[in-house]
Amino acid sequence: MRLRLAASLALASALAFSGPALSADKVKVGFVSTLSGPSAALGVDIRDGFMLAVKLAGGKLGGLPAEVIIGDDQFKPDVARQLFEKNIKRDRVDFMTGVVFSNIMLAAASEAFDSKTFYVSPNAAPSPLAGKDCNPYFFAVSWPNDAYHEAAGQHATNRGYSSVYLLAPNYQAGKDSLAGFKRYFKGKVTAEVYTKLGQLDYSAELAEIRAARPQALYVFLPGGMGINFVKQFVAAGLSKDITLLVPGFGSDQDIIRPVGDAMLGIFDTAHWALDLPNEANRRFVAEFEKEYKRLPSVFASQGYDAALLISAAVRDVKGKIEDKEALRRALKAARFDSTRGEFKFNTNQFPIQNYYLRVVGKDASGRLVNKTLGEPIFRNHGDAYVQDCGMK
Repeated sequence: MRLRLAASLALASALAFSGPALSADKVKVGFVSTLSGPSAALGVDIRDGFMLAVKLAGGKLGGLPAEVIIGDDQFKPDVARQLFEKNIKRDRVDFMTGVVFSNIMLAAASEAFDSKTFYVSPNAAPSPLAGKDCNPYFFAVSWPNDAYHEAAGQHATNRGYSSVYLLAPNYQAGKDSLAGFKRYFKGKVTAEVYTKLGQLDYSAELAEIRAARPQALYVFLPGGMGINFVKQFVAAGLSKDITLLVPGFGSDQDIIRPVGDAMLGIFDTAHWALDLPNEANRRFVAEFEKEYKRLPSVFASQGYDAALLISAAVRDVKGKIEDKEALRRALKAARFDSTRGEFKFNTNQFPIQNYYLRVVGKDASGRLVNKTLGEPIFRNHGDAYVQDCGMK
């Protein structure tokens, strides 16, 4: 089934419900993520953030006992699809969540949409689902695929960079990332290069970057790809002459931990940071460190917020989660205290939020952390595709 649903059918037919809804006795969530391999740190952080929110609520979501069924997609689209099918058809879950990568989510999401099961995305938010393929059963709690990169492009323009070299893996999120950067960057793009997804050796690309001599380099390489690239970039001596700019997850805690001091001074753009001054974030950071003995990443904050959104919606429908139309309204209302501060959805069910410039430095304890710099690059920023979505 194509992901695209005509708005009239999506809202009039797909959400059709008749008869009184009964309160459920528990909430079942299918959690599918990348929990093994070089990119496992991302899925682990999402899982740990999600489960922390459940634990802090006494093992409940929206006041109901929560059962979270966790599966490892192994970074394979076909495995993810099988897990989605199992969770939905055999386990009869009420929600799906967890996926890190857009290509994996796009391969599996139709299982949720076809069964009218809400998918609450703690990370993957591909551009088609923000626009023409928007779906009433899809809610992104993270950020549109382009947004971090749009903020980076605006920052590069603000700094007056005359030439930037672009590098990303060849899949939907990679293409969205560089499209987003170019949308707001007014200088010259020296080159736009797409690598193999999962690639770990960048010697050939680094040689080309050295020869191109750009003023700045913008790189979208999540997980193990980013870890290896930053290590190789610094080892090659390129950091002395070329400014490295990355999206928030490109220099977040999951990257900082294995790379170390080579991360110092790297700039990135993100919607969340450890030091955002709101009470929900302070509690999240403190409780995450207490529970897992490490600082959280942006992925962990998104997993945590995904659980809070589900919990708020279950609470607001008073446990009547079989009423799909009421549940959708409750999800869209997003009445929860997000780690990022104010949270609201656009009509396409993607967030409208602030984006910040961050830099890797040391905190009072000497730990490498991201720190926010100045005012947001964007305030209340949506996405470039919402006008193509027929939902209201």
